[in-house]
Amino acid sequence: MRVAGLLLAAGAGRRFGSPKALVSLHSKLFVDSAAELLRAAGCEPVVVVLGAMADEVRAKASLDGVTVVDNPDWESGMGSSLRTGLHAAGIVDAVVVLPVDTPGVTVAALHRLMELAEPKALARAVYDGKVGHPVLIGADHFAGVMASAAGDQGARDYLKANTVRHVECGDVADGADVDRPEDLRPRNGEA
Repeated sequence: MRVAGLLLAAGAGRRFGSPKALVSLHSKLFVDSAAELLRAAGCEPVVVVLGAMADEVRAKASLDGVTVVDNPDWESGMGSSLRTGLHAAGIVDAVVVLPVDTPGVTVAALHRLMELAEPKALARAVYDGKVGHPVLIGADHFAGVMASAAGDQGARDYLKANTVRHVECGDVADGADVDRPEDLRPRNGEA
């Protein structure tokens, strides 16, 4: 099965105060870390969707070995970035969708979803039973996802209307979104 990696990195990061693609953690930009993660998991191609401050992201990020596409409608929300990325993925059996603001996702979590890859598949990571990212979308669902993706909902409405396999990943990853700078602070005694 050919599984593309789709990295959604177009948002302005209003709650964070800047685009999260440009946030640095452990001396590496979120966008670079996430793109490398998708490549390390074996996704081919890896498509990175940019929007807010795209020129600055291109100038500061390395983004080696990935396809970078611009979403001219990024201000309308994640739905337009999802549509842009699915169009750019080309002919694949499935895509793994990863938002740029989930730095705790691991290759192990991606592999759990990718093991289910086939054109009819719909799966998403859950963390201690709570739904999160990444999401696996089989090619048979691309048209439906693109038709329903609007605003900041992404594929949410489509996933609610269809049978989605939940894949527990809490033992191998942290699916927390980084929405504000304080979300980067260590939690629960972490150093």
